Amino acid sequence: MEKVLKGEIRPGDVVVIRYVGPKGAPGMPEMLSVTSAIVGEGLGPEVALLTDGRFSGGTRGLMIGHIAPEAFVGGPIALLEEGDRIRIDVEGRRLEVLLPEEELERRRARWRPRPPAFTHGLFARYAALVRQADEGAVLEDPL
Repeated sequence: MEKVLKGEIRPGDVVVIRYVGPKGAPGMPEMLSVTSAIVGEGLGPEVALLTDGRFSGGTRGLMIGHIAPEAFVGGPIALLEEGDRIRIDVEGRRLEVLLPEEELERRRARWRPRPPAFTHGLFARYAALVRQADEGAVLEDPL
């Protein structure tokens, strides 16, 4: 949000918001504020947003959410770095990071999980039991 409001996002950029998926947030917060800011800056048709968070029906533009597996569990979105080039093929329903596989492997080897946002209580239990977005972000039966 800060980069959008400071005018640091340019046409052709892909904004990535990660670690906000079912386990990472926990709970997949709504991305409407940042998508509204992108549109408000006149960048809606020119900027894409990728996230492991979620969108509501009010979102406009090329916004791709519910990415799974999410960054918190080491999904591919966790490996992205500033300056990476990303190809988005809407018709083919594909996202592609334009990096050699060797570089992605190096990044996977370096990646370490973040500590959980909550270590006890309801949110910690939710994060421990929730499934990924592509499985409905539903809770597993702990029994």
